[in-house]
Formats: sequence, structure tokens, C-alpha cells
Amino acid sequence: MSSSKKTTRVSDLKDSLSGPLLRPMTLALGGLLAAMIFVSTTFLKLPVPMAQGYVHFGDGFILLGAALMGYVAVPAAALGSMLADLMLGYAPYALPTLLIKGAVATVAVVGFRQKNIVLRILFLLLAETVMITGYFLAEAWLLGYGPVGAWASVPGNAIQGASGMIIALVLRPMLKRIKIR
Repeated sequence: MSSSKKTTRVSDLKDSLSGPLLRPMTLALGGLLAAMIFVSTTFLKLPVPMAQGYVHFGDGFILLGAALMGYVAVPAAALGSMLADLMLGYAPYALPTLLIKGAVATVAVVGFRQKNIVLRILFLLLAETVMITGYFLAEAWLLGYGPVGAWASVPGNAIQGASGMIIALVLRPMLKRIKIR
């Protein structure tokens, strides 16, 4: 008696995740991605005192999730990032983070669907520009820092966005080759 195990590649995950977002496998993988984003945001971070915050590796996992899992990454990015803000004592940032990281993941999904590498990189730059602009606006007006105060976080957010892009662009080709049984 032989058991036939189907071998798939990580790159096939996006195909298996198409269809209803409420399928058990889709929910499980989305939950795992949200947990990875939460952990990488909460524990893999570097403090940036002048920006009143930190630079973390969560954006790298958001972009990787967008590349490998498509739109499943949108709620995972939003929830994982928001929960990290709540856990770390940045509750005023929770709602802006939910919206900003969801938007970043959405733009990244569109970007990773581009076949042309230049277009893909341009969309990733746009995704991280959404993050930088979103936090600037949230800090300037919602959190009351004003435009001058909000500028202090722009360099840290730019470094965070660039590191996330590098992580995603370097790891994506490697992860697409992994076989899953």
C-alpha cells in the first residue's frame, strides 16, 4: 500500500488560498501570518528614541505575506500590527496602525502580482510610502503632534520600510522554492 503525498511549493499557497477567505486553511494560515507579524513587530525591534518609537521587522513579514498569500495578508497585517501596538503600550497608534498596515498589505499584494520587477519594486515603494505618509498624518493630526512633531518619525519609518522591502525581496525567491508535503 503506497501513500501518495502531494508535494506543493510555497508559491502554490496563493492559488490554494484563492476563493472564500473563510476556508479553514485560509483562516489558519492568515492567523499564523498575523502571529508572525505580531512577534516580529514586538520582539524583533530596535528602539529609535528620537522618533519616539522603534524600527521593527514586521513590515518584512507583511510584504512576504502579501507576496506568498495574496489578500489573506491584509487582515493579518492589520491585526498582527495593531495587536503589537497594544501589547507594547502604543494604544493611541492601534487604530491608525490597523488602517495603515492593511493599506500597505493591499498595495503590496497588487505589487507582487506585477510580472515586471521594476513595477513590483515601484509598488513596494508605494506601499511603504503609504506607511510613512499614514503615520505622518496620524501623528500630526490624530495624535496631536502637529506637522513639525510628526516629521521626527519619518526617518525611522523610512528605515523600517526599506528594511521590510529588502527582507521581502531577498526571502521571497527562496521561500517560493520550498516544498511542502
